[in-house]
Amino acid sequence: MKRSMESCRAVFDASQNSALDLYAKVEDLLGVKDAAPELYAYYFHYLKSVDFDSILDVGCGSGDFLTLIKNRFSTDVIKGIDLSPLMVAQAQQKGLDVRQIELCKIDRSFEVITAVFDMLNYLHRKELRSFLQCIDERVKEGGYFFCDINTLYGFREVAVGSFIIDVEDRFLTIDSDFEDNVYESEFTLFEKEGEVCFRKSNGRIRQYYHTAEEIDRLLPNMLLLEQESVELYGDEADKHFLVFRKKG
Repeated sequence: MKRSMESCRAVFDASQNSALDLYAKVEDLLGVKDAAPELYAYYFHYLKSVDFDSILDVGCGSGDFLTLIKNRFSTDVIKGIDLSPLMVAQAQQKGLDVRQIELCKIDRSFEVITAVFDMLNYLHRKELRSFLQCIDERVKEGGYFFCDINTLYGFREVAVGSFIIDVEDRFLTIDSDFEDNVYESEFTLFEKEGEVCFRKSNGRIRQYYHTAEEIDRLLPNMLLLEQESVELYGDEADKHFLVFRKKG
């Protein structure tokens, strides 16, 4: 297969947010949407036992989880936030109330906050501490925080490796490694422009290993009610699903 690169513009951006926009362009190629419903089932199981009139999904992406919330629950306030402009635009096109804003800049509280599909793993330890403090400040007394995190097995055995995905108008390579509790993946995407030209984009995404015990320590005003092992990609747990409730 021949691909002409002449007269094509190459874009190299090392920022995490720009890399997340790149990720948004290829998410449909990675099998995430196929695995997501099984993970969502854990959230829905516990949400059904909770009375709530407001929910915020942090790192909501293109809004798949929020769409299901909107369809399944009679909730007055359903909001989402994400740092990727591309993801936010996709969610808004679905009629969802989604903004591009940092959690700590949200000026109201919610009965439920969710962080779905290893969103916490995108935060290094210092960012995680600040983020969880903002979670605590924005969950109402007696309210809930639901999240999931990757296990060591999920990083070492599931995520690490080199992949090539070739479809009609896109060619994607991913090279990833996990070392010193840091997972780093480099995405290189060629998108077809015209008959013979492909536009190249490149970005790196980092994730960080965190334990449930660590997150529990950083949420002193919340109780860890549930911790469940989730097996999405094999016979071992690649994620932990966590349920916290704020004291009061």
